[in-house]
Amino acid sequence: MDSISTITILVILLALLFDFLNGIHDSSNVVATMISSRAFPPRMALGMTALANFAGPFIFGVAVAKTIGDEIVVGGSINEAVLLAALASAIVWNLLTWYLGFPSSSSHALIGGFIGAVMMGAGWQSIQLGGLEKVLIALFASPVVGFLVGFIILRVTILLSWNASPRINGFFRRSQMLTALALSLSHGTNDAQKTMGIITLALVTDGYLNTFEVPTWVILACATMIALGTALGGWKLIRTLGGKIFKIRPVDGFASQLASAAVILVASLVGGPVSTTQVVSSAILGVGTGERANKVRWGVAQEIVVAWFLTIPATALVAAGFYWLLGQFLP
Repeated sequence: MDSISTITILVILLALLFDFLNGIHDSSNVVATMISSRAFPPRMALGMTALANFAGPFIFGVAVAKTIGDEIVVGGSINEAVLLAALASAIVWNLLTWYLGFPSSSSHALIGGFIGAVMMGAGWQSIQLGGLEKVLIALFASPVVGFLVGFIILRVTILLSWNASPRINGFFRRSQMLTALALSLSHGTNDAQKTMGIITLALVTDGYLNTFEVPTWVILACATMIALGTALGGWKLIRTLGGKIFKIRPVDGFASQLASAAVILVASLVGGPVSTTQVVSSAILGVGTGERANKVRWGVAQEIVVAWFLTIPATALVAAGFYWLLGQFLP
């Protein structure tokens, strides 16, 4: 086993920074509905979410990390500069959309940056089309599934509680402790693993690891950084998801969290990297539509959809540019 090179250490540090920003960026997805429905105070919601995010990968495994790091790129075909460019692109995009309060996808940003840097640095022949297809299907099918599951859960919940007294709202508020915990665990299981896959791929590329096996210290570092980012929270994005799409009631928070958690957790267990932003946003839209379609502010929803489709090509181009710049300075 060789020692870790300086450039690989830089990749690891940049990956952990991305993970931290991912936690800030995506904390809104998990806590927005429970805060907006007044189920929990903001700091309590963020603290609980951060702890669950940390625990997620230790409980449910690292199947997503293997997909990202071992099934997209042909082994041995890339160098650390590709990973640096991909991470730099994703970080720039996350900072920009965080500043604008635009709920774009950190997952899309990382995948787009990864694809753009690989194509620039090693060409199309280095992409494993089967793995890329798996990733893109998971990313683009999951919001549709999230919308449908949110719609169905809301309709079933209303049907089961149609004759209940107003006290049922207390039940839905308390129940969000469980649904929010499930969503937080699934978020930590899926999102932190994308960075684990990048770091492990860097270690394999550098010769530090002989096979693609995620070290325990990588799991611990990534889980810690996404938990720290989550604890700080992204307040602009929380306001977008929690109030601008439609006015969220306790039943809406319960239904959207349950739908999001189910979709993300199932995807994580089968190794499908999904966007928490996409799934939660689409579940909220599904819940709002299930209650009353004209209740949803579709203008905000349209902005979110534009961000979904813009992120991958934009970050791919930025990553290609970063790779070209790195080529002027690195040997």
